[in-house]
Amino acid sequence: MRVSDRGAATRGALLSAARDVFTDSGFAQAAVTDIVARAGASVGSLYHHFNGKADLYLTLFEEFQGRQQERTREAIHAVRDAGEADPMRLFIAGAGAYLDGCLAERAVARLFISGDGPPGFDRIMRRRLNTWARRNAALFHSDEGVDEPLVVVLTGAMAGAVSEVCLNDDDAASRRLAEDMLAIVATIRNPRAEAP
Repeated sequence: MRVSDRGAATRGALLSAARDVFTDSGFAQAAVTDIVARAGASVGSLYHHFNGKADLYLTLFEEFQGRQQERTREAIHAVRDAGEADPMRLFIAGAGAYLDGCLAERAVARLFISGDGPPGFDRIMRRRLNTWARRNAALFHSDEGVDEPLVVVLTGAMAGAVSEVCLNDDDAASRRLAEDMLAIVATIRNPRAEAP
């Protein structure tokens, strides 16, 4: 195995171990020694690849968000390529893919909404929510601009849905809940757009 391959394997093992330890123990209770033991690595190798426990957590978060962004992008493109142009239906397709990703990776998704992250993680989550709201706004952009209240309501509703779906341990109930919430969100209409 080449040095670069070995380094990549060690980095991957550390991230996998960190994910397991964080989801089992939470961020605050997780110990670096537990992570390196589970990864079969050394403390030195952890600090070679990462700046510490918080860096592992943030890397896991960014990788999860990257997968989620790709899921939503693919879902929106698929319905758009099928001829759909209604912004709400595009939003629902992306939101459904995001919720599916939360269900597929429930332990990791739950970790990031638990409130047990490194110092300052709440600011990172707020920035991510703002980024998500801007992406949602792009779907609802018209000649009159973006309907900010609608985007805020939809983004807030989906943030609540993510939390409820992730915290429910019953897969079937979580799927039903996600479907029911999306059906309700789909009924939301902008009263200003419908006014004469």
